[in-house]
Amino acid sequence: MMFAGMGAALPFIKAGRLRPLAVAGAKRSSVMPELPTIGEYLKGFEASTWFGILSSAGTPRDIVQRLNAEIGKVMRRDDVRSQLLAQGYEPPTSTPEQFADYIRSELAKWSKVVKASGARAE
Repeated sequence: MMFAGMGAALPFIKAGRLRPLAVAGAKRSSVMPELPTIGEYLKGFEASTWFGILSSAGTPRDIVQRLNAEIGKVMRRDDVRSQLLAQGYEPPTSTPEQFADYIRSELAKWSKVVKASGARAE
């Protein structure tokens, strides 16, 4: 058993070399909607791979907003979306504030997991 991002696993799944059991995200994947989420069996479970673009602290708000708008335009292009979907990635877009909130929630969630596990950096 393993956890792998859809993009890394999808070629092996399509080749019949891996058999997926479920997706770890909060919702079913549009790439393989027949797969249940782990959360359908284990209430509250959600672990997603995510990507984002960050800037230096203190970047002027108008620049952050412009970058977000331009990146959002690219992510909504049909050719970009279809390429990402074909690789197993679902390209969401958000506001800078929504993304900052998401990062904070991920840090809080995974900090608890690391603390409970007793894991330590060596």
